[in-house]
Amino acid sequence: MHRYRPALLLAAGLLLSPLAGAEALNYNQVSLRAEATREVPRDLMNVTLYTEDQGRDPAQLAKGISETLNKALAQARAVEGVTVRVGTRQSYPVYDDKGQKITAWRERAELRLESQDFPALSKLTGELQQTLKLGGMSFDIAHATRKENEDALLKEAVADFKARAQHVAQAMGGTGYRVVSLDLNSDGQIRFPVAPAPMMMKAARADSAPVTPEVEAGTTEVQINATGVIEVQMP
Repeated sequence: MHRYRPALLLAAGLLLSPLAGAEALNYNQVSLRAEATREVPRDLMNVTLYTEDQGRDPAQLAKGISETLNKALAQARAVEGVTVRVGTRQSYPVYDDKGQKITAWRERAELRLESQDFPALSKLTGELQQTLKLGGMSFDIAHATRKENEDALLKEAVADFKARAQHVAQAMGGTGYRVVSLDLNSDGQIRFPVAPAPMMMKAARADSAPVTPEVEAGTTEVQINATGVIEVQMP
Protein backbone atom coordinates (compact mmCIF):
# COMPACT_ATOMS: atom_id res chain seq x y z
CA MET A 1 0.00 0.00 0.00
CA HIS A 2 2.88 2.40 0.76
CA ARG A 3 4.23 2.20 -2.77
CA TYR A 4 1.18 4.10 -4.11
CA ARG A 5 1.39 6.99 -1.63
CA PRO A 6 3.63 9.34 -3.76
CA ALA A 7 1.33 8.95 -6.76
CA LEU A 8 -1.73 9.66 -4.64
CA LEU A 9 -0.09 12.72 -3.13
CA LEU A 10 0.86 14.00 -6.61
CA ALA A 11 -2.65 13.49 -7.88
CA ALA A 12 -4.04 15.32 -4.89
CA GLY A 13 -1.63 18.18 -5.52
CA LEU A 14 -2.77 18.49 -9.15
CA LEU A 15 -6.39 18.58 -8.08
CA LEU A 16 -5.73 21.28 -5.51
CA SER A 17 -3.62 23.51 -7.79
CA PRO A 18 -6.53 24.95 -9.85
CA LEU A 19 -8.42 25.66 -6.64
CA ALA A 20 -5.43 27.51 -5.22
CA GLY A 21 -5.16 29.55 -8.44
CA ALA A 22 -8.88 30.31 -8.33
CA GLU A 23 -8.53 31.75 -4.83
CA ALA A 24 -5.83 34.13 -6.12
CA LEU A 25 -8.05 35.55 -8.89
CA ASN A 26 -9.22 39.12 -8.47
CA TYR A 27 -12.66 39.85 -9.89
CA ASN A 28 -12.52 43.64 -9.46
CA GLN A 29 -10.65 44.35 -12.73
CA VAL A 30 -12.15 46.83 -15.21
CA SER A 31 -11.10 47.69 -18.77
CA LEU A 32 -10.94 51.40 -19.58
CA ARG A 33 -10.29 53.59 -22.61
CA ALA A 34 -9.40 57.27 -22.79
CA GLU A 35 -8.24 59.52 -25.61
CA ALA A 36 -6.94 62.98 -26.36
CA THR A 37 -7.19 64.68 -29.77
CA ARG A 38 -6.29 67.94 -31.44
CA GLU A 39 -6.33 69.41 -34.93
CA VAL A 40 -2.78 69.94 -36.20
CA PRO A 41 -2.00 71.93 -39.36
CA ARG A 42 -0.21 69.89 -42.00
CA ASP A 43 3.04 71.81 -42.30
CA LEU A 44 5.03 69.62 -44.71
CA MET A 45 4.51 69.87 -48.46
CA ASN A 46 5.57 67.09 -50.84
CA VAL A 47 5.74 67.49 -54.60
CA THR A 48 6.63 64.92 -57.25
CA LEU A 49 7.61 66.13 -60.72
CA TYR A 50 8.75 64.00 -63.63
CA THR A 51 10.18 64.10 -67.11
CA GLU A 52 9.20 61.55 -69.72
CA ASP A 53 10.18 61.05 -73.36
CA GLN A 54 10.30 58.48 -76.13
CA GLY A 55 12.86 57.76 -78.83
CA ARG A 56 14.40 55.07 -81.00
CA ASP A 57 17.92 55.38 -79.58
CA PRO A 58 17.91 54.40 -75.86
CA ALA A 59 21.31 56.03 -75.27
CA GLN A 60 20.22 59.37 -76.69
CA LEU A 61 16.93 59.08 -74.84
CA ALA A 62 18.70 58.52 -71.52
CA LYS A 63 21.04 61.43 -72.22
CA GLY A 64 18.15 63.80 -72.86
CA ILE A 65 16.30 62.67 -69.73
CA SER A 66 19.46 63.08 -67.64
CA GLU A 67 20.09 66.59 -68.95
CA THR A 68 16.54 67.69 -68.17
CA LEU A 69 16.63 66.10 -64.72
CA ASN A 70 20.07 67.50 -63.83
CA LYS A 71 18.99 71.00 -64.81
CA ALA A 72 15.92 70.71 -62.59
CA LEU A 73 18.01 69.31 -59.74
CA ALA A 74 20.41 72.24 -59.87
CA GLN A 75 17.52 74.71 -59.90
CA ALA A 76 15.78 73.00 -56.97
CA ARG A 77 18.94 72.70 -54.85
CA ALA A 78 19.47 76.44 -55.14
CA VAL A 79 16.24 77.10 -53.20
CA GLU A 80 16.86 77.27 -49.46
CA GLY A 81 14.66 75.14 -47.23
CA VAL A 82 13.70 72.63 -49.93
CA THR A 83 14.78 69.01 -49.62
CA VAL A 84 15.52 67.48 -53.02
CA ARG A 85 15.58 63.78 -53.88
CA VAL A 86 15.69 61.82 -57.11
CA GLY A 87 12.74 59.46 -57.36
CA THR A 88 12.24 56.39 -59.50
CA ARG A 89 13.66 56.17 -63.01
CA GLN A 90 12.33 53.67 -65.51
CA SER A 91 13.09 52.73 -69.09
CA TYR A 92 11.04 50.25 -71.08
CA PRO A 93 10.55 49.21 -74.72
CA VAL A 94 7.62 50.20 -76.90
CA TYR A 95 6.42 47.43 -79.21
CA ASP A 96 4.54 47.47 -82.52
CA ASP A 97 0.86 46.63 -82.82
CA LYS A 98 1.64 42.91 -82.92
CA GLY A 99 3.73 43.15 -79.76
CA GLN A 100 6.73 41.48 -81.40
CA LYS A 101 9.09 44.20 -82.59
CA ILE A 102 10.56 47.04 -80.51
CA THR A 103 9.80 50.30 -82.27
CA ALA A 104 11.03 52.75 -79.63
CA TRP A 105 12.07 53.22 -76.01
CA ARG A 106 10.31 55.24 -73.34
CA GLU A 107 11.95 56.61 -70.19
CA ARG A 108 10.66 58.41 -67.14
CA ALA A 109 12.53 59.99 -64.21
CA GLU A 110 11.13 61.60 -61.07
CA LEU A 111 12.18 64.54 -58.92
CA ARG A 112 10.79 64.70 -55.37
CA LEU A 113 10.69 67.92 -53.36
CA GLU A 114 9.80 68.47 -49.72
CA SER A 115 9.58 71.63 -47.63
CA GLN A 116 7.79 73.39 -44.79
CA ASP A 117 8.15 76.66 -46.69
CA PHE A 118 5.00 76.46 -48.80
CA PRO A 119 5.48 79.72 -50.75
CA ALA A 120 9.05 78.78 -51.72
CA LEU A 121 8.13 75.27 -52.84
CA SER A 122 5.00 76.48 -54.63
CA LYS A 123 7.01 79.05 -56.57
CA LEU A 124 9.70 76.47 -57.41
CA THR A 125 7.07 73.97 -58.54
CA GLY A 126 5.53 76.50 -60.91
CA GLU A 127 8.96 77.30 -62.38
CA LEU A 128 9.92 73.64 -62.83
CA GLN A 129 6.69 72.92 -64.66
CA GLN A 130 8.14 74.69 -67.67
CA THR A 131 10.25 71.57 -68.27
CA LEU A 132 8.72 68.93 -65.98
CA LYS A 133 5.22 67.55 -65.41
CA LEU A 134 3.44 67.41 -62.08
CA GLY A 135 3.20 63.86 -60.79
CA GLY A 136 1.56 64.58 -57.46
CA MET A 137 1.26 66.84 -54.46
CA SER A 138 0.53 65.91 -50.86
CA PHE A 139 0.71 67.36 -47.36
CA ASP A 140 1.69 65.84 -44.04
CA ILE A 141 2.77 66.76 -40.53
CA ALA A 142 6.49 67.25 -40.05
CA HIS A 143 8.12 64.74 -37.70
CA ALA A 144 9.06 67.35 -35.10
CA THR A 145 5.55 68.84 -35.17
CA ARG A 146 3.92 65.44 -34.73
CA LYS A 147 6.22 64.50 -31.86
CA GLU A 148 5.60 67.77 -30.05
CA ASN A 149 1.83 67.35 -30.27
CA GLU A 150 1.87 63.65 -29.43
CA ASP A 151 3.94 64.30 -26.30
CA ALA A 152 1.39 66.83 -25.09
CA LEU A 153 -1.55 64.57 -25.99
CA LEU A 154 0.04 61.64 -24.20
CA LYS A 155 -0.09 63.54 -20.91
CA GLU A 156 -3.72 64.48 -21.55
CA ALA A 157 -4.70 60.90 -22.39
CA VAL A 158 -3.04 59.49 -19.26
CA ALA A 159 -4.68 62.17 -17.10
CA ASP A 160 -8.09 61.33 -18.60
CA PHE A 161 -7.46 57.61 -18.01
CA LYS A 162 -6.63 58.26 -14.36
CA ALA A 163 -9.72 60.44 -13.93
CA ARG A 164 -11.95 57.73 -15.38
CA ALA A 165 -10.30 55.09 -13.25
CA GLN A 166 -11.01 57.16 -10.14
CA HIS A 167 -14.67 57.58 -11.14
CA VAL A 168 -15.04 53.83 -11.72
CA ALA A 169 -13.46 53.02 -8.37
CA GLN A 170 -15.83 55.40 -6.60
CA ALA A 171 -18.85 54.04 -8.48
CA MET A 172 -17.96 50.51 -7.37
CA GLY A 173 -17.56 51.60 -3.76
CA GLY A 174 -13.82 51.02 -3.80
CA THR A 175 -11.18 52.78 -1.77
CA GLY A 176 -8.86 53.25 -4.72
CA TYR A 177 -7.38 51.42 -7.69
CA ARG A 178 -4.14 50.22 -9.21
CA VAL A 179 -3.21 50.08 -12.89
CA VAL A 180 -2.78 46.50 -14.12
CA SER A 181 -1.87 47.39 -17.72
CA LEU A 182 -1.80 50.51 -19.90
CA ASP A 183 -1.24 50.78 -23.66
CA LEU A 184 -0.68 54.06 -25.49
CA ASN A 185 -0.88 54.47 -29.27
CA SER A 186 -1.29 57.30 -31.73
CA ASP A 187 -3.56 57.81 -34.69
CA GLY A 188 -3.78 60.50 -37.37
CA GLN A 189 -6.70 61.20 -39.68
CA ILE A 190 -6.98 63.82 -42.38
CA ARG A 191 -9.95 66.06 -41.67
CA PHE A 192 -9.67 68.64 -44.44
CA PRO A 193 -8.17 67.02 -47.54
CA VAL A 194 -6.30 69.09 -50.04
CA ALA A 195 -8.15 70.12 -53.19
CA PRO A 196 -7.47 68.04 -56.32
CA ALA A 197 -4.23 68.96 -58.08
CA PRO A 198 -5.89 70.26 -61.29
CA MET A 199 -7.73 72.87 -59.20
CA MET A 200 -4.57 74.01 -57.47
CA MET A 201 -2.02 74.06 -60.24
CA LYS A 202 -1.91 74.99 -63.88
CA ALA A 203 1.03 74.03 -66.05
CA ALA A 204 2.97 77.02 -67.31
CA ARG A 205 3.29 77.37 -71.06
CA ALA A 206 6.69 77.91 -72.58
CA ASP A 207 5.71 81.41 -73.71
CA SER A 208 4.20 82.50 -70.40
CA ALA A 209 5.49 83.33 -66.95
CA PRO A 210 5.65 80.46 -64.41
CA VAL A 211 2.45 79.98 -62.46
CA THR A 212 2.74 79.77 -58.68
CA PRO A 213 0.16 77.22 -57.52
CA GLU A 214 -2.23 78.05 -54.72
CA VAL A 215 -2.24 75.34 -52.05
CA GLU A 216 -4.53 74.46 -49.16
CA ALA A 217 -2.82 72.02 -46.82
CA GLY A 218 -5.65 71.54 -44.33
CA THR A 219 -5.25 69.81 -40.98
CA THR A 220 -4.86 66.35 -39.52
CA GLU A 221 -6.48 65.14 -36.33
CA VAL A 222 -3.76 63.67 -34.13
CA GLN A 223 -5.02 61.33 -31.46
CA ILE A 224 -3.48 59.42 -28.56
CA ASN A 225 -5.45 56.45 -27.23
CA ALA A 226 -4.94 55.08 -23.72
CA THR A 227 -6.42 51.63 -23.15
CA GLY A 228 -5.79 49.53 -20.09
CA VAL A 229 -7.05 47.54 -17.12
CA ILE A 230 -7.40 48.70 -13.53
CA GLU A 231 -8.04 46.73 -10.36
CA VAL A 232 -10.43 48.40 -7.94
CA GLN A 233 -9.36 48.11 -4.34
CA MET A 234 -12.40 47.13 -2.27
CA PRO A 235 -12.75 47.79 1.49
